[in-house]
Amino acid sequence: SDMQDSTRMSADTKADSAVEGHPQGYATLLERFAQISDLTRAGSLLGWDERTMMPSAGAEGRAEQLATLSRIGHERLTDDSLWELIEELGSWAESVQGDDRLEADTVRVARREAGRARRVPVELRAEMTRAASLGETAWAAARGESDFAAYLPHLERNIELARRYADCFEPEGHRYDPLLDEYEPGMGTADARKLLGELRRGLVPIVAALAEHPDAVDPAPLQGSFDVAGQARLANRLLGLLPLPDSSWRLDPTAHPFAAGIADGDIRLTTRYIEDDLSMSLFSVLHEAGHGIYEAGVPAALSRSPVGQLSSLGFHESQSRLWENWVGRSRAFAGLLLPMLREEFPSRFDALGPEQLYRAANYARPSLIRVEADEVTYNLHIALRFELELELFEGGLEAADLAEEWNRRTHDYLGIEVPDDAHGVMQDVHWAAGLFGYFPTYSLGNIIAAQLWEAAAADLGDLEQLIAAAELATLGEWLGDRVHRHAARYLPAELAERSLGRPLDPTPLLRRLGDKYGELYSA
Repeated sequence: SDMQDSTRMSADTKADSAVEGHPQGYATLLERFAQISDLTRAGSLLGWDERTMMPSAGAEGRAEQLATLSRIGHERLTDDSLWELIEELGSWAESVQGDDRLEADTVRVARREAGRARRVPVELRAEMTRAASLGETAWAAARGESDFAAYLPHLERNIELARRYADCFEPEGHRYDPLLDEYEPGMGTADARKLLGELRRGLVPIVAALAEHPDAVDPAPLQGSFDVAGQARLANRLLGLLPLPDSSWRLDPTAHPFAAGIADGDIRLTTRYIEDDLSMSLFSVLHEAGHGIYEAGVPAALSRSPVGQLSSLGFHESQSRLWENWVGRSRAFAGLLLPMLREEFPSRFDALGPEQLYRAANYARPSLIRVEADEVTYNLHIALRFELELELFEGGLEAADLAEEWNRRTHDYLGIEVPDDAHGVMQDVHWAAGLFGYFPTYSLGNIIAAQLWEAAAADLGDLEQLIAAAELATLGEWLGDRVHRHAARYLPAELAERSLGRPLDPTPLLRRLGDKYGELYSA
């Protein structure tokens, strides 16, 4: 311990002398947060390996490794000397003048992160990480057997820990607020309820219109038998079209697709290949690449600093949904995609035209699986999960009753019956991994994506023309300037004002869905 403290003091002294024009302590703050960031990213790397490469027998050992990293990182973030340093820098940071107040933002974000962490006991944070790792492994095995009973103890443990975490914060609002704030800083439960409620109500007539002409769109071109090797080649070709920096990413298969930013220049993307449905791998690759483009867009100068993260998962999701749906499911992109399909799957697409491919890519119908859902019904899946989470933390619902309530609401919201728990309450990894408060950010991301698209069109002109010309870097640069370069300097509401010019509003998304699917599903 003494040796560790001596090493840290040496590093702090070196860091202080390296930043001129700042008070003593500012560089120390950056160095301390760089170390915390490294621990967090090391945990992300272990988590990526757990989901892609790790032998299943390594689950318990990996859970302990992740818990150890989480404990050490939390101890450093809650260290009294770090808090004293932040307090000392507070008045100086607020006095910084000029348009670029990076230092003030850095200290402010450091205060927020450390202040929240200091409310949570170290052992609770470590146990949450351990339980999440074990829960995710148990979920993967139980899901394969559709065995909710085997998964339930892990789910109950994660819910118990999440409730204890929420109780660490002042009960000024809803008990769910601290969980939502973890992923969407500054947004309260009441705000999320309002936005998602408006979205759900606006979707009702659009979903009803789809039901009037259920056979208007033929999904057959993307269904059938597609060998996994061909899908993998196609996935890598698609990624080559997108504004991802060269040599900065890799793509691997997994059970539940995700993206992870490990370090500056190291983005891990994943997808899932299904032999009888090409659309799953096709659009999950574009989706996860959107996350990767956002991660890669954080300026290197901010990397490992308090503001070197992303603003929120809502903004994160806006990038993935924008590249998946607004770009990937566009008519112009169908024109880019079709020649690749013909090359990778000879004779399968020879007689197909771009318009037929466009329509197949936008097939819409209520379905069981969220990650396979179309643009219109996707947000009903989120509404279901958000409402169940609220009831879990309001005390009106217990984990043992989740499967039954899930099935009932799926019938009410989507009009379909759930055949088994693998296609119902066990389909998502989030609750197995302790991620409560996460689901609302998916719909928030859809809302933000629609507003960003309107703003981009106003600045760049005809976006379909840009896509048709494969000039996707132009859109990438625009997003980089509007969103990515700010990283976590601003709370999501502040970033919305800067990047969108107004607060979050479901109207552009509802307008887009009504117009697009009204055309596709007209008589």
